[in-house]
Amino acid sequence: MKEVLETIILNLVENKEAVSINELNGEKSIVFEVKVAEDEMGKIIGRQGKVAKSIRTLMKAIAGKENKRISIEFIG
Repeated sequence: MKEVLETIILNLVENKEAVSINELNGEKSIVFEVKVAEDEMGKIIGRQGKVAKSIRTLMKAIAGKENKRISIEFIG
């Protein structure tokens, strides 16, 4: 699952070295902390949060197949 999220994020940003994804596993849930360069936060969030919402929706669909709950936090 982390690989899918990483692929999405890396294709949205230009400064790929500044991207880091931290995965926190719980019993029934997974939390991903996505850190990108401060000036590229807008590309990840999108207008009115539409890109971020799309990323979350896609990842929730993938997590649903594994009977897990997922949360994605974007940190600038």
